[in-house]
Amino acid sequence: MSIGFWGLRMIRTGEDYRASIRDGRAVLVGGERVADVATHPAFRPMVDLRARLHDMAHDPEHRATLVTTRRGTPQPVTHALPFSQADWWAKRRATDLILDTAGGIVGRIGDETAGEVWALHDLRDTLLTLDPRHGAHVAPQVGRFLAEDGFLISGNADPADRLPPGAQGRPAPLHVQRETDVGIVLRGAKYLTGAAYANRAFVKPALSLAEEPAQTDRALGFFCDLGAPGLKIVCRATAARPEDQPLTARCTESDSLVLFDDVLIPWEDVVFYRAPQAARHLRAVLHRYSAFPFVQRLLRQADLMIGAALASLRLAGQDRHAGVQDKLARLALWREGIHAHLTAAIALAERSAGGLMMPNQSLLYAGRVMALTDLPAMLHLTRELCGGQIALMPDAASFRSPETADWLDRCHDGAGGTAEDRRRLMAFARDLLNSDQAGQRLSFQLFAQSPPHAQLAALYHSFDWDGPLHLMRQAAALEGAIPDPRSDSALTPWFSTETRSPQPALG
Repeated sequence: MSIGFWGLRMIRTGEDYRASIRDGRAVLVGGERVADVATHPAFRPMVDLRARLHDMAHDPEHRATLVTTRRGTPQPVTHALPFSQADWWAKRRATDLILDTAGGIVGRIGDETAGEVWALHDLRDTLLTLDPRHGAHVAPQVGRFLAEDGFLISGNADPADRLPPGAQGRPAPLHVQRETDVGIVLRGAKYLTGAAYANRAFVKPALSLAEEPAQTDRALGFFCDLGAPGLKIVCRATAARPEDQPLTARCTESDSLVLFDDVLIPWEDVVFYRAPQAARHLRAVLHRYSAFPFVQRLLRQADLMIGAALASLRLAGQDRHAGVQDKLARLALWREGIHAHLTAAIALAERSAGGLMMPNQSLLYAGRVMALTDLPAMLHLTRELCGGQIALMPDAASFRSPETADWLDRCHDGAGGTAEDRRRLMAFARDLLNSDQAGQRLSFQLFAQSPPHAQLAALYHSFDWDGPLHLMRQAAALEGAIPDPRSDSALTPWFSTETRSPQPALG
């Protein structure tokens, strides 16, 4: 197997991955220190999934979908820089295969943070200008990400991002405690999903800080090894019974408050520091790529919701009623809207200033806003189609109890399926729609890539307002009455199929 520039195997095995997170990291669940993240019940399902994905990359059946070759060296498709529309079709197929393997919706599998690294790549010249000392680290960090088959996550949100360092009674915002010859020493806290079983994190200021350039000291972007001394990962405790909570049992991700207690970040891992303009530039482009896998997961959620509703209706023999079909059509309309935005975003892809191929920004952000705006209503509609048993169906233990098993079998057995079929379907639907997992995922979807108002702002800034204005001016003969359209539109011609070879240093 090839050895990369950073001395690591280019495509890991599952055992390589498990070994990489057994690095003495400090992980706490329920107030207790975890001895082995790879085998602890709170993390084992996600660790096993990631290990399986690494092993699948070596399987001839899946290798062509999960692995690409750049400059003679294999890279995960989800990591590789996108230079063409074909690259985006490949990424979409790879993510679909990963989600199929997961058997549910997983937010953090690496493809979503890869997009943030590509955005950093696009900004390398800007950051070099704004912060020459640290901006010079961007290209090596992007190169390291491409060379390592590692699990990188993203850190943005602060627990108290408007408080000064050391504010009484509250967690301190992440800040530089002091500088040394070899790097900066950090204190404070940051929220990260998946930190317990990831390798590194790309950490940058929260959105609110990017909007407040006066907070110069905290305008900091860096990469951090999650086994670094002084780092404590405090995880939200989760527990699930696989028979009653199938999605929670295999797809729950660990949300973590990561505490930096005098953590040393080497200078070479810092990409900007005391550079508010750099923070603002990064926040402006941070999701130009990562929004795509985010919306792709919403498409997967829509499919699972439609599947749960339709299966419930067919088992009950109610899928032929006109009123029911009308509600199913509304779900299908929402689902196809998400699918159309994703597909069009690739078909009308744009070239970034950094030379990469971006999904069409206006269509991508419009799809994200549309999908999220209608998500709560679609969840409620799916509950309605699944019926009251989604809330009332007894648990698996009751179906096995000698005192109740016969009664429950007779109550729920029917021409459309066995009692066990109905129980399993309702358990799945309840976990998808009504459980703690469902509520957590709804909140995650609404806020994961910034609050709704910021997502609308991203659409506002990416939409080509000049086109409609120019069309109206011509049709209404108002060329001289309304100011000329802006001349700084970043959009490139539609239907471009231009491809570029990867840059020698980063391909």
